[in-house]
Parts: sequence; C-alpha cells; structure tokens
Amino acid sequence: MTKRIKSSISYKLFGFFSSLILSANVWAAAKPAESDIVSQLRDQAAKSTLPYDILESLTTEVGARMAGTPQDALAVKWAVDKFKKLGFDKVWTEPVTFDTWIRKHESASVTSPFQHELKITTLGFSIPTPESGIEAEVIHFDTIEDLIESPADSAKGKIVFISRKMERFRSGKGYGPAVKARNTGAVEAAKKGAVAVIIRSIGTDSHRLPHTGMMRYKEGVKQIPAAAMSNPDADLMERIFARKKPVKIKLRLDSHTGPKYTSHNVIGEMTGREFPDEKVVIGAHLDSWDLGTGAVDDGAGVAITMAAAKVIGDAKHRPKRTIRVVLFANEEQGLVGAKAYAAKHGGDLNNHVTGAESDFGAGKIYAFASRVAEDNLAVVSKMAKLMKPLGIEYLNNEAGPGPDLIPMYRLGMSVFSLRQDGTDYFDLHHTADDTLDKVEPENLAQNTAAYVVFAYIAANSEQKITRGVLKTH
Repeated sequence: MTKRIKSSISYKLFGFFSSLILSANVWAAAKPAESDIVSQLRDQAAKSTLPYDILESLTTEVGARMAGTPQDALAVKWAVDKFKKLGFDKVWTEPVTFDTWIRKHESASVTSPFQHELKITTLGFSIPTPESGIEAEVIHFDTIEDLIESPADSAKGKIVFISRKMERFRSGKGYGPAVKARNTGAVEAAKKGAVAVIIRSIGTDSHRLPHTGMMRYKEGVKQIPAAAMSNPDADLMERIFARKKPVKIKLRLDSHTGPKYTSHNVIGEMTGREFPDEKVVIGAHLDSWDLGTGAVDDGAGVAITMAAAKVIGDAKHRPKRTIRVVLFANEEQGLVGAKAYAAKHGGDLNNHVTGAESDFGAGKIYAFASRVAEDNLAVVSKMAKLMKPLGIEYLNNEAGPGPDLIPMYRLGMSVFSLRQDGTDYFDLHHTADDTLDKVEPENLAQNTAAYVVFAYIAANSEQKITRGVLKTH
C-alpha cells in the first residue's frame, strides 16, 4: 500500500471519528441539564388541570366504588381505559380475590330517658343485629382503654358507647390513637359481655355525617354488631349521660358478608429509556367506601399519580428508569391489593428502585421525607432543591411507607413520603361528604408537580436508590 493511499485512509478515518465526536458534543449540548428538565416539567405540572380532570372523570363516571360491588368492576374498566387514553406504554391488570361485605339498612335511636333519632353507619364487616334490632341499656366509656380496664362483665347485656374525640393535626397523627376504638371496639366490648358497640366517628368534623371504616373480630371472641355515630350525635349522647339517668338505645343493622369476589390491581407504565426493567413505583388505591364518591379518599391520589406519570412520559427527555403507577384494589378492607402485589412482585424487589403513595387526600404537600441508604442522600438533596419552589421542605431520612406500600417496604424496598396537609382530611374521610366539591384544583396540581420531581429524579439517578441500613448517631 502506498503512502498516499495510507494517508487518504487515515484522513477519512480521522474525519469519521471527528464527526462522531462532534455529533456527540452537539447532542450533549442540545440536551438540557437534568435540573432544567425537571424544573420545566414541575412548572408545567403545577399549572396543569389534568389531575382535576382525571378526578372529575372518576367521581362522575364511576363514583363510589366499594370493593366487591359492580362499581368496583366499573372502576377497573375506567382505570384501564384512562391509562390507555393518557398514552401509557403498558397497561395491564392483576387479579385480587377477597371476601365481600354488603351494607343495607342501618338505624339507631335513643329510646330513654329522651327520644332522639341518631345518625349512624355500620362499620365494615360488622355482623347484623337480629331483624327486630337490639334495644338495651347503654354503658359509656370515654376511651377504648377505659373499656379494656373495666371489670369483667362490666357491660353484660348492654350496648357499649365509646366517646373519645379524635384530635385535629396537619399530619393526621390524631388518627392512630382514636382509631383503636373502631378496630378493636367490638372485640373488647364483647369480652365484657356487651351485645353491641357504638363508637363516636373517627373524624374531626362537626357535620351530622358518620364515618365508616373497617373493624375486626377475633377468633374465640363472640361477634357483636358494631356501628359509628356522627360527632354531633356523640356530643348529644354525652349530654344525655350528664343527666345521670339510665340511657337506652335501639339499634338495627342489616349487613352481611357476601360471596368471594375477584377485582384487579390496575397498572400503567411509562418506559424508561435505559433501564426499562427498573421501576419507580407511585400510586394510590382505586377503591373507596360507599358513602361518598371517593374524591378525597383516594380518587385524589389516583389522579395525582396518573397525571405525574403522564407529564414525565410526554417529556422530550425521559428518565433512565420506568415510572410504574399502581392503582391498588381493596385497600379499605385490609390492603388486599397491596398484599397481592407484593406476593407477585416481591421476587423482583431488586428492580423496584423506590416508591411513594398518595393516600392522604387533596391538601397541598408541605414536606417530604425519605427512607434510603445514606449514599443515596445526594439524590434526595436534588429533590429537595427542586421541590422548594413548591413550598415543600425536606424533613429527614426516617420516612415510613404509604399503606399500600407497606408489604413491599417490609420486603426491603426504599420509600419516600410526600406529606400532604391533612388538617381537614378527617372531616371527610369515610363519609358521605367525600365528594369532588371539596377538592381544590390548584392543590392537586401542586401535588402532581411534587410527584413529578420525586419520580423523575429517582428514575434518572446515576446510582440506583436502595434502602440500605440507616446509621444511628
């Protein structure tokens, strides 16, 4: 080969590689910095009406969607159709089978020493009263702890009434102490010989609308009917008891268990550009109780997370990893869909990078927390900087999971908690007042913007986010 030919080949190769380098440099220059991409998507989401539009669709076209009802099936169909209409890359369902419960007639009245109709609701999975109802003297306990500490047979033949008021906090921390009465009231009352239990609603409102919710029986303890009365009626009961006269109530509940039913977790994905098998999970529960239309609990979470993934999926520069939105079945009656998801996907834990769930209404997010390995905290710092314009502060690295992420968290998945202002959440929770008019569109948009920041940064991280072991100091 002559020197001229060699020189010509060398020149062409030099030109070829130079053009590759130039193209790469041009591409790199054309692609904005990650912070610029996320800032733009955040600001876009913060002005969007999409989450409100999704919620309006769910509450109007489906409404209440208690697990195991025809509305449950309609909600699953709605979710599949909505994911597809929004342009998600993959959409599918996974079956979840459970026992059902059917609410029918419910009533209560004070028959002595005065006469009053009471606004009550049956607690989930309560047995019915006899068809003619139960009329009995009422014994009053301030708290579930007072009932537990009372003498054996202290409530024999009586209806137990527990009057503890739930305290209002932005974080919702008053729920845990108060909800013990709903969860275990029937068991503890039955141990003392009661024929039924009625609790003050687990809520912070002053409306004459009782709050439903799940209660539990215990094997080996007699099952008795259980209901909740509205807060104003519970106040009335306390005033009646202050007269120091025997009080009688007539209670009639017509509710019963139904057949087994198969619903579905509904899942939609926006595929990552480099590591499609690795996913960041966001989501909410699709079911609701039957009294309202499930706008706040948890239609808002459904809308927020679907809209956030849509914003990211439509971006010119997608993150490296997949955004997976999971709409869980039957959260209200025991995290049934969440447990089914963990049973199916727990073996793929390594590809579940992290997750966050929206299930605390439609108030603005004011803070967030993480639960990640300490070498991932630089990623969290990026999130904190980009969430600050939304009025969101970083709290700590001690986050717990949302309810439906508990099973995956227990297996070892890292989690984030985006803290919504829940000051008014328990005014509406599990009541007939849980309707669309209580939701502010701008609050949904702010939530969506926060989830966009979290999900994009987590999905685009150079280093995979893990739970790790937290150091103690």
